[in-house]
Amino acid sequence: MFTGLIESIGRVKSIRPFEKGFDIDIEAGLDLSGDVLGDSIAVDGVCLTATKISAGSFTATASAETVSRSTLGSLRPGSKVNIERAMTLNSRLGGHLVLGHVDTVGVILNINNLGESIRLKVNFDRAFSRYIIEKGSIAVDGISLTINRLFPDAFEVNIIPYTAQTVSLTLKGPGDRVNLEFDVIGKYVERLLNKDNNTNLEELLKKQGFI
Repeated sequence: MFTGLIESIGRVKSIRPFEKGFDIDIEAGLDLSGDVLGDSIAVDGVCLTATKISAGSFTATASAETVSRSTLGSLRPGSKVNIERAMTLNSRLGGHLVLGHVDTVGVILNINNLGESIRLKVNFDRAFSRYIIEKGSIAVDGISLTINRLFPDAFEVNIIPYTAQTVSLTLKGPGDRVNLEFDVIGKYVERLLNKDNNTNLEELLKKQGFI
C-alpha cells in the first residue's frame, strides 16, 4: 500500500522481455540499503516486487496482466519514472490510500501553466466515471492528486510547484499516456450497493449497530 507521495524520479536502466512480460532494472534515485528482496515498490503507480536490490538500483518483474493494464509496456531504457516505496504502519498518510493496482490508462489532453502551478487535463474511459468525484482523490502515474474539475470523460488536477519538481509527470505532454488508479473506497461502496450482490446493506448496517 502506498500514499501517492513520490519519493524520487527513477531511471530505467534496462528491460529484458519474456513472453508477454519483462524484467526491468531501475535506478531508484534514493538509498535502498534499508530495503529487502520482496519489498513492494511503485513504479509510475504500478506496484512491483523487488527481486534484486543493489546500491541504489532494483530489479522487478512486470507480468502480462500488469503490462496490459498500464503504461509500463511503453518504457524504454532512459525513461524517467515515479518511485515510491510501500508505506509502513508508522508512516504519515499525507496523500490517500493507493494500492498500486492500476485501473486503466488515461491520455493527457493538455497541460497549462498557472503561474508556478500546472493544470493537467486527462481523458479516461467514461465507464470509470462512477469512481470519480470533484474534490476526490485520484492517483495519476502514482501521484496522489485532487480532482478540481470533472467532465463526462475527463478530469482536471492542479500540480503545485513542489510536486512538479519531484515527479516525472511534468516531463510528459498532450497525447502521452498515464496510469490511473481510482479511489478504492468508491469501489467497495459500489460493491456493497450493487443490486446483484447478495449483501443487503441495510441489514449489514443494523447487524453492526450503525442503525
